[in-house]
Amino acid sequence: MTDAKYPDSELNPDNPDSEVEWDNDLDTDEINDILGFDLSGETGEDRSGLRALINSALVSHRRMPLLDVIFDRSARHMTTSLRHLTNENVDVSLDDTSALRFGEFIGSISGSTVVGVLRAERLDNLCLLAVDAAFVYSIVDVLLGGRRGGSALYFEDRGFTQIELGLVEKVMGLIAGDLAQAFQPVAEVQFSIDRIETTPRFATIAQDASVCSLAKFRIDMEDRGGRAAILIPHATLEPVQKILRQEYFHEGGAGEKIWRDHLMSQITAARIDLKAVIAERDISLEDLAGLSCGDTIQFTGFSGERAEIRAGALAVASGAVGKSGETIALKLAETTMGRVQNAEGEAQSQLNANVAADEEAA
Repeated sequence: MTDAKYPDSELNPDNPDSEVEWDNDLDTDEINDILGFDLSGETGEDRSGLRALINSALVSHRRMPLLDVIFDRSARHMTTSLRHLTNENVDVSLDDTSALRFGEFIGSISGSTVVGVLRAERLDNLCLLAVDAAFVYSIVDVLLGGRRGGSALYFEDRGFTQIELGLVEKVMGLIAGDLAQAFQPVAEVQFSIDRIETTPRFATIAQDASVCSLAKFRIDMEDRGGRAAILIPHATLEPVQKILRQEYFHEGGAGEKIWRDHLMSQITAARIDLKAVIAERDISLEDLAGLSCGDTIQFTGFSGERAEIRAGALAVASGAVGKSGETIALKLAETTMGRVQNAEGEAQSQLNANVAADEEAA
């Protein structure tokens, strides 16, 4: 006999043989959000359970939102530069941005790919720029006067010639410049081509387990086109990682520079009063109140040959007193402006450090 308080579908504490029915309300997306992992297996790999925990570093690129913005800006700059180079209607679009390990990227590159190793001058590290054979042959066909609207390009199963590699290296130089231009709001980074490789394993710039950010681009040139990819190891981005964690660009640098230049020009054009102090001494307020016409004030240690030039209370120079025509002249023997500028520089550096600390705390 079943107790009315405990239906058959629920656990009856008096009946240990009763079964438990679980409420399966959580779907896969909600489970992914709880775990913090991407279990969708976008690359076809098993990323569940322990595998997801091992590959947890693969989602670290999501903490650098500005990196996606930089790649998107790179696509726009690439569109402009390739249009000027080829005189064609070129359209470059950002297909996808993701994070993966360096070994996975090298293993996924086919043999018919040109890989350029780029050196990031200010970041003091390397990154990769890879283009497929379709893009190589399209560039060669366009730059060497190929016909428009013709049949599809035929890709030969062979290595690339020196002429083809030379043309691709020129295009890679343009793309490297576009990437540097996209990085400008973050840091003044210059990307230059270190070398060109046609064998992917010779383009190794990091360990296989190193986490990298990958951006894939699609390049369309009317009836031609191809694909390109930029791979930046996270170790390369380490110096600017704090900036890349921001949610948006702050591109007020140009206006701030104009304001600083204007302010500096107005400050340096300001006029000040200079005083030549031959001698000085301290007296009490009582002695000052007792002075009358005919009294003599004596100064000690004055040779009559040197004077100190002051701007307000600041001594800026000293020199010998002389005469030039009908005016009194001073021949400068020492200036103190160098020490003043050094002190101002140290104060400004301290101020910048304090501002940076406040921004980081905020």
